[in-house]
Amino acid sequence: MKLIKRIFYFLFYLIGSALIAAIFIKKDYTVEREIVINQPKSLVFDYLKHLRNQETYSVWYKMDPNMEKTYKGIDGKVGFVSGWKSKNENVGEGSQEITKIVDGKRIEFKLLFKEPMESENQIYITTSSLSTGKTKVKWGFKGSFSYPMNLFRIFIDIDEAVGKDFEGGLKNLKKELDGE
Repeated sequence: MKLIKRIFYFLFYLIGSALIAAIFIKKDYTVEREIVINQPKSLVFDYLKHLRNQETYSVWYKMDPNMEKTYKGIDGKVGFVSGWKSKNENVGEGSQEITKIVDGKRIEFKLLFKEPMESENQIYITTSSLSTGKTKVKWGFKGSFSYPMNLFRIFIDIDEAVGKDFEGGLKNLKKELDGE
């Protein structure tokens, strides 16, 4: 009986300590990556604002070229929704909606995952002209873990996990637009 009590107290202490620690762990996160494209900003922006073009550069589309895709609305306009459903657990199921366009500068998206885990995140892509024919593209991702799920930030490096996918996507974008 004493052993069971000790195990119970140990588990209670362990869980309690984890819940207290989660109070002090940041809930919000941001991941950003950027690349320079050797094309005029207007060309790059016009390409990026069309969600269907992500099929040519996003690493997630390349993971499962046979995923089911759905589209609703007018691509390149606020309100356009691109959905997907994949048997590949790294791709899962979800949708992306254009929520804001600042012409020539910024596109914002709402990203909803249904599988492998339900979540809602904000994504943005910005373009800025470095010189005639050179454009900096920044791809960013903002999200938040709710309490006590933020405790998993100790084990998961969001910047590394999502950042490498953004880097791969931006390299693919550069190849697509620069013709490299």
